[in-house]
Amino acid sequence: MNNDKFALPFYWNDYEDIAMSLYEKFGDDFTEAKIYRIRFTELLDWVLTLPNFKGTREESSEGHLEQIQSAWVYEWRDNQ
Repeated sequence: MNNDKFALPFYWNDYEDIAMSLYEKFGDDFTEAKIYRIRFTELLDWVLTLPNFKGTREESSEGHLEQIQSAWVYEWRDNQ
């Protein structure tokens, strides 16, 4: 995981950056099917704890979480 203090921050619309960070954090522990079964409340908490993520809980939306979930699946597929 990128803990570089000079790395650029990312926000809710940075779906691919969030997805890459989630893949780095969880690797192949989550398959495509498991990623799509993650509760949004759980996904929201995970995103908020990512290094360099600067968004807030109040700025999140169901649309953001859906996009993150889809991007995470594509990231997982790319690494298979």
